[in-house]
Amino acid sequence: MTAEDVKSGKTTAIIAYIPVVGTVIAIFMNLESKNPFARFHIRQAFGIYITFFALGFMVSYFNNWGATTGFYLFIILLLGYGAVTAFQGIAVPVPLLGKYFQKWFTFIE
Repeated sequence: MTAEDVKSGKTTAIIAYIPVVGTVIAIFMNLESKNPFARFHIRQAFGIYITFFALGFMVSYFNNWGATTGFYLFIILLLGYGAVTAFQGIAVPVPLLGKYFQKWFTFIE
């Protein structure tokens, strides 16, 4: 990734972390330019939202205040970390699952 890629894809990468709708908007914004920096962060954000829905479904069965609070804190921290790295112009995967998101969501161009 070059400095020009980072500069031109930074806005799209940041938009990707706006809850749910931002990822869809960022995907459409990146269809034409196919910026690698934006693509990296779109995959990260998409993975965080898929994790949110998958884990949220399981956590809902616990019906426990502590589990729910920990779950939301985990998701908010991942989103915050991803948004801050996008804002800073660096492509660092989110902790725990970020490397897998890049492998699993290769269909996002």
